[in-house]
Amino acid sequence: MTLPKEGKLLRIFIGENDKYDGHPLYEWIVLKAREHGLAGATVLRGLEGFGAHSRLHTAKILRLSSDLPIVIEIVDTEEKIESFLPHVDGAIGEGLATVERVDVRFYRAGEPR
Repeated sequence: MTLPKEGKLLRIFIGENDKYDGHPLYEWIVLKAREHGLAGATVLRGLEGFGAHSRLHTAKILRLSSDLPIVIEIVDTEEKIESFLPHVDGAIGEGLATVERVDVRFYRAGEPR
């Protein structure tokens, strides 16, 4: 699989405790992205953050939160990202999704160098 030089980055911000269909939402999104043949997905766990309700979520020892921020990043072609968005839109109750243009420098998927 190759990606063109210009792609799109889908970045989804949710909470660690968010669920969909009985599973952690971030896991569901990654599996759905895989089902749709997207190039890849990465889940990042934040140390601290707040969202629409301005409630602070932090990993500090004195204020241990069990609902830390989660960011899922997916890079692929514009067409694939746009066709994937409606699938996750219905699954996210609270959160934020952004799409931005990215320059893909290289993408190596098991191809010899």
